[in-house]
Amino acid sequence: MTQSVLTIEHVSKQFGRFQALDQVSFTVEKGDIYGLIGENGAGKTTLMRLITGLSPMQHGTVTLLGEQAGHYQHALSRIGAVIESPAAFEKLTVYQNLRLCAIQHGIQDKQAITEAIDFVGLKAKQTTKVKHLSLGQKQRLGLALAILPRPDFLILDEPINGLDPSGIMEFRQLLKRLNEEQQTTILISSHILSELYQVSTRFGIIHHGRMIKQLTKAELDKANQSGLAATVDDTALAAQVLDQHGYQDFDIIDDHHLLLRQPEVNAAAVNQLLVTSGVGVQDISHQAGSLEQFYMQLLGQTEKQEGQA
Repeated sequence: MTQSVLTIEHVSKQFGRFQALDQVSFTVEKGDIYGLIGENGAGKTTLMRLITGLSPMQHGTVTLLGEQAGHYQHALSRIGAVIESPAAFEKLTVYQNLRLCAIQHGIQDKQAITEAIDFVGLKAKQTTKVKHLSLGQKQRLGLALAILPRPDFLILDEPINGLDPSGIMEFRQLLKRLNEEQQTTILISSHILSELYQVSTRFGIIHHGRMIKQLTKAELDKANQSGLAATVDDTALAAQVLDQHGYQDFDIIDDHHLLLRQPEVNAAAVNQLLVTSGVGVQDISHQAGSLEQFYMQLLGQTEKQEGQA
């Protein structure tokens, strides 16, 4: 049975005449890395500020770790968040910032500070003042401050903005480790959709303040024809062989092409199986789904529907 960490129900938020959020509803389950997708002004940051109590509720309900927004007693102490930009004191060192954070959270164990610094790869910079850190190092410090209290739920607003490709890859690995090693549930937004695809298990797409689509990574891959694509001389025989050996989730595209909807399947093993069973294989390769393509198609469909309404 899944356990909800965050439940958003019919949340709306207005600034003057601007409708920032319009009847948004979604759920983040325990263990999720939930990728929140949307253009600038879509409402992602507004939503995160509502969840963390940085902005007052107007309409709807937010339930965080079993407690409702406006009535949080313990929920906020069990989350970590980096919203808009990491909050750190520029004139203090990395270690001093984490030490201050530890005091604020009542953490007496200095080893926890060391572990957080090591986890984000800032050991060599722990005595460096924040003002002398690079953007990527500041992002790492923000993550260290957020994970220091060992939160059950982590909220990250555009955490990889401004990072170079190697920094993005390292940050991706940090998030996966947090999720897998510390069982931290994560809500993350980013403009870099390819990176969200790499780390997220579920996606929510916001457009003009409305949640227009939610889907799992498996559902996204299915929609994008993602999996192992094979070009063969006889798809009927290939399908029979695959079915007999337990490969059931596949589609016959035409007389010479089929697609196994299992992105993690071993291409070499499938190739060997088909060839030794008398199937001629011209090509076999992994075909990745594109979150960007899906997103743009969805926005196009949504705007078309809005124009017809």
